[in-house]
Amino acid sequence: MRQEVSHPGGRYGAATASTAGRPSRVAKLPPRERILDAAEELFQSEGIRRVSVQAIAEKAATTKMAIYRHFETKDALVAEWMRIVAAGYQAAFDRVQSEHPGRPREQIMGLARFIAEGLPVISHRGCPFINSLAELPDRSHPARQVIEEHKAHQTRRLVGMCAEAGLPDPEQAAAEITFVLEGAQVSTQNGSIDRAGARLMSIVEGIVDRHGSPLDAPRPAVG
Repeated sequence: MRQEVSHPGGRYGAATASTAGRPSRVAKLPPRERILDAAEELFQSEGIRRVSVQAIAEKAATTKMAIYRHFETKDALVAEWMRIVAAGYQAAFDRVQSEHPGRPREQIMGLARFIAEGLPVISHRGCPFINSLAELPDRSHPARQVIEEHKAHQTRRLVGMCAEAGLPDPEQAAAEITFVLEGAQVSTQNGSIDRAGARLMSIVEGIVDRHGSPLDAPRPAVG
C-alpha cells in the first residue's frame, strides 16, 4: 500500500488544502496539534519573528498560558515545527525505499519526484527551511539546530542510496543531487526558472547516469 506523505510545509494541510474549511478541520485537532497548525500557518505566511505567541493563541482558539503548557518558549515551538517539516522529508525517504526495494536508482528518482511535486507549494509559500534559516542567524537557536541535524541526516541517507546504486563516488553524486534539489526549491521560490520540476528530474537523472548507475538493475546480494 502506498504510504501517504505530505509535502513539507503542509503537515496539517495548511499549505496544501483550501483554507475554506480550515476552522472546522482545526477544531477537531487536539490542543497541541491545533497550536502547531496555527503556528505553521502564521510562520509560513508572516515569518517567524513577526508572529507573536498571542497571535498563535488567537488563531488556535486558545490562550498563551495553554501554549506555554505545551511549549516552554516560542523558540521551542518553532523547533517542534521544524521537526515536523523534517519528518515529512524523512518519510519521503522511507516511502521511496519501501516502494522500490533493491532499486536504489529508482529510489533516488522517487525522491527527486517528491521534491518536484512539492514545488507548487514552494512557489506560493517558500521553503520552510530556507525561510527559517534567513530569520534565525544564531546557530545556537534550537530550530536552526534541528534544521542542521536534519540536513546532515538527509545527506547520509542520500549518500547511502548512491552507494547502493553502485556509483563510484557516492559523496560527490549525493552532493550534486542535493545542489539540484535545493537549488530547484530556491529557484521556484524566487521565480527565476520556469518548468523547475521537469528540469529537476532531467538533471538528477543525468547525474545518476553520468556517475554510472546501472539502469534499474538490483544489485546482486553479497555474502
